[in-house]
Amino acid sequence: MLERTPASPSEPIFNLPWIVTLFSGAMIAIHAIRAFLDSKTDMEVLLWLAFLPARYGPTLRLREALPGGDAADLWTFVTYAFLHGDITHLIVNLVWLLAFGSAVAWRFGPLRFSVFFAVTAAIGALTHLMLHFGELVPLVGASAAISAAMAAALRFAFEEGGPLGVFRGRGEAAFRVPAASLAQAFRNRQVLIFTAVWFVINIFFGLGSIPELVGDATVAWEAHIGGFLAGLFLFPLFDPIGSAKK
Repeated sequence: MLERTPASPSEPIFNLPWIVTLFSGAMIAIHAIRAFLDSKTDMEVLLWLAFLPARYGPTLRLREALPGGDAADLWTFVTYAFLHGDITHLIVNLVWLLAFGSAVAWRFGPLRFSVFFAVTAAIGALTHLMLHFGELVPLVGASAAISAAMAAALRFAFEEGGPLGVFRGRGEAAFRVPAASLAQAFRNRQVLIFTAVWFVINIFFGLGSIPELVGDATVAWEAHIGGFLAGLFLFPLFDPIGSAKK
C-alpha cells in the first residue's frame, strides 16, 4: 500500500502582488479595447483620459471644446498612465512595472501603493506640463509612476537582506527590510550607478540622441524625471516599515 504525502501548496506562476496584476490587467484591457476602435472614437478616448497640456493653456475656446470640463482637468493627471502609444510602449512599461512596481507593492501594500502610483503619476504629468504648457500633444503611459517605483526601490532593494543586497533575503520579507535614508542610499555604489545610468539615458532621450521606442511618438523624459524624484523624496511618507538606524 502506498502512502500519499500531503500536497504542498502550489506556487503561483507569477508571484505578483494582486494590485500590480490589477493595474497591469487594466492597462492591457484598455489597450486591447482601443485596438478595435475607429480612429475618431479612439481620439475621443484620448481627449477624455490622456493628459493634454492644452487643457491648461490660455485659449478659452480650446478649453471649452475639450470633453470632461474641470473634472477632466483633475482626473487626467492620473488616467493618462493607463493609456499607451502602441504595443511596444505597453510591453516595455509592463516589464518595468512588474519588476519595480511589484517590489514596492510588496512593501507598501495595495492601498499605499495605489496612492503612491497616483501621486507620482500626477507629479510626472505636472513636470511635463511646466515644460509643455498649452501644447496639443497628449501625454500617455505609466512611465512616470514606474520611474517613481524605481526610485522608491533604491531605498531598500540594496540593503542587507533586501532582494538585491549583498546578503540577499528571499520571499516577501526581503522587500520589508528597514530602508536606507537618502544620504545612506547614495553612499551605496550600486544605487549611485543605477541612478547615474537612469538619468543619463533619460537626458539622452531628451536631447534626441537615443532612437524612440514608441513609433513616431516622443519619450516624455520630463515626466520620467519628475516621477523619479517624487518617488525618491516621497518614499518615507508611504513606507510602513521605516528606516534603518545606522
